[in-house]
Amino acid sequence: MILGRVPYGPQNGDTAPKEVLATGVGIGLQNCGFSRSRRFLLALTCAASALILSHATDIPEWNSASAQTFSPERPVPQPPARPQQSSNLPRFAIPNSRTKLVDFELSPFPYDGNIANTNRPFIDVDEHGRRGHRTSRGGVLWEDETYSDQRVLLHIPQGFDIKRPAVIVIFFHGHRATIGRDVRDRQKVADQIAASRANAVLVAPQFAVAANDSSAGIFWEPGLCAAFLAEAAEQLGILHGGPKVTRIFDEMPIVFVSYSGGYLPTAWCLHHGGLENRIKGVILLDSLYGEMDKFQKWISTGPGRQSAFFVTTYLGSTRARNLEMQSWLANRNIAYSTTLDRQLRPGSVNVVPGGPTDNHEDFANKALGTRPIMDMLNRLIEIRR
Repeated sequence: MILGRVPYGPQNGDTAPKEVLATGVGIGLQNCGFSRSRRFLLALTCAASALILSHATDIPEWNSASAQTFSPERPVPQPPARPQQSSNLPRFAIPNSRTKLVDFELSPFPYDGNIANTNRPFIDVDEHGRRGHRTSRGGVLWEDETYSDQRVLLHIPQGFDIKRPAVIVIFFHGHRATIGRDVRDRQKVADQIAASRANAVLVAPQFAVAANDSSAGIFWEPGLCAAFLAEAAEQLGILHGGPKVTRIFDEMPIVFVSYSGGYLPTAWCLHHGGLENRIKGVILLDSLYGEMDKFQKWISTGPGRQSAFFVTTYLGSTRARNLEMQSWLANRNIAYSTTLDRQLRPGSVNVVPGGPTDNHEDFANKALGTRPIMDMLNRLIEIRR
């Protein structure tokens, strides 16, 4: 049986026509010793095979010009390039720090209620429609000047990772302070958080503006510290990039940091702020001026006894109160240290004197040989970025 082409031969590279292929098959069969019917069936089979082979010759080579499906005018599409990481930050870490003064609906002031544990209204002066608060020294602080700033300083440092364990640092400032000029710029509280290794964000409300006053405002009212933090969670979510992370901020543990006169709102937030299960620790920076009963109750029977740490540091003006605290702790067999522990653990209590060159004015930014807020946060090993 001959399945090849007849001796027609290609001319100028052309292959034999289909008719010649079929004829060659017929000639080959005639030369075989098969019966007529069998030769007929074999002829049909071979003809079909030849037809298929002949069409195969029409398929161009893949490397030939006719097989190309692109031209210089129509470049081959390329897959999109994978985005390059601009840094070595983890996937969910923000690439740049974010700091903002935000107006809150619910802030410590204005406040229309009574001073805690009294029937005396906080706003107790009205001169021709101008409202004010008479201080214990007899002077008047006017509401429009001193108790109307509803801004809160928020800060999220570069590298903060919403998917990792984290804390909200709530900073309560002292006398004669503003959250911009003093908390942000002079005491550099946001910068200390950014310089630390802690996965932490900052919430610092404005209290009395540049005044000698420690009033707690709405934090005198039960549950309003938690309500304030609920709004803070919303605003942190917006600052972070969207409301989807609000729920995470709303459940995040809290560390209170109080400087000087900030002890008063801190004590009342511990007492009935509605945040008992979220408080991870309390840090008093030369700030234990009073409200001893609230701090002691929180240490001995509240969350501070087992699930949170307590640190109080002091210079001359708060020395007496801190020595009183040490005596109270010793009488109740509550262990404490007069130096800072390498790691601030749940249930630990530290009563630490300041250094000989420390001063009260700069204590929030320069104390104990370092930047104290940064240093304390670095001792929270479990929330490192």
